[in-house]
Amino acid sequence: MTDFFDALEARDPATREAALMAALPAQIAHAQASSPAYTALLADVDAAAITSRAALARLPLTRKSSLAAAQAARRALRLGGYAAGMPRRIFQSPGPLYEPEPDAVGADPWRIARALHAAGIRAGQLAHVGFSYHLTPAGAMMEAGLHTLGAASFPGGVGNTELQLQALQDLQPEAYAGTPSLLRILLERALEAGQALSLRRALVSGEACPPALVAWFAERGVDAFQCYATADLGLIAYQTEAREGLVVDEGVIVEIVRPGTGEPLPDGEVGEVVVTTLSPGYPLIRFATGDLSAVLPGASPCGRSNQRLRGWLGRADQSAKVRGMFVHAGQVAEVLARCGQRGRARLVVDGELANDRMCLRVEARADEGLAERLQAALRDVTKLRGEVELVAPGSLPNDGRVIEDRRPVE
Repeated sequence: MTDFFDALEARDPATREAALMAALPAQIAHAQASSPAYTALLADVDAAAITSRAALARLPLTRKSSLAAAQAARRALRLGGYAAGMPRRIFQSPGPLYEPEPDAVGADPWRIARALHAAGIRAGQLAHVGFSYHLTPAGAMMEAGLHTLGAASFPGGVGNTELQLQALQDLQPEAYAGTPSLLRILLERALEAGQALSLRRALVSGEACPPALVAWFAERGVDAFQCYATADLGLIAYQTEAREGLVVDEGVIVEIVRPGTGEPLPDGEVGEVVVTTLSPGYPLIRFATGDLSAVLPGASPCGRSNQRLRGWLGRADQSAKVRGMFVHAGQVAEVLARCGQRGRARLVVDGELANDRMCLRVEARADEGLAERLQAALRDVTKLRGEVELVAPGSLPNDGRVIEDRRPVE
């Protein structure tokens, strides 16, 4: 597979960046004018001035918890005031959190066709969709992308394994789009029954799919690719035949920020994935996903020239309960900011029941009085006493973890 979904994938990176930054002011202005929530949140922002990543980084983050809180508090405003106009469909995620179809115009509102194409799925093929079609949008997301490609879909959904196996035997689909766990179950059941399945390509999402599982699929004749997508944002990044990270979608702007802050990190540093979407119906600006990843340097060997993410590396919304009080990653960031520190830090919690201890390890060069200032700030911000240890720059792991709870699990 060497062909691209469209010419956008092979653009000169500078041309792509210029196009994204040129589109950004209009999207900010659209959000201000069409989304009551952003009218308030970005009231003092001059949209015309947001023409660079540095300018974008000065805007506040929007978190999923903010969406849920707004929906609960402002029921008179549909979807908490974050949607721009009336969506075609509204879905529900656990919480509950209600999410609109992000684009009321396009045939592929979540932009999934690009990932399906990279997985080798083509027009004229049939794909067995193993995502739910009930309440949540995952099934609809995949189906819209398949139809955009000119492929057909069988809405298998989840559960009813025997019926799904019968459909796989009767219809002989070439492709699968769904969770990796269901694909494994279907392949295992088919093998147990002595049946050969026709599946050759798969786009999997919604769960972790480690290399060992990808290899397991390959041994059974299925070439599986992953994509990173959410109901709020649509496609964020997708795997290609190079299998070196995930290539960022053409319709989003991705930042990696230090957990607990909105501060962008350099390429290679693990941090929270923050996405600004250019979708008109749900114009999320600097949406903090809560997921950890990092930008891979360089270009993909497949020829696609956009940023690449390392993949899912954990959760950024870290916390620990110490002596009856919750400590969050954002509080650690505030402690560092009060003392002018911008390097890596890790709050280590250990000890036993009723004897919790915490130590803030900070990458910093020796500075008289810095440890004492950090210790005072830690006590002021968290209302808890803790130790501070200054360590050499580069000595803490580059894994995005800000809070490490070492206490034994009961």
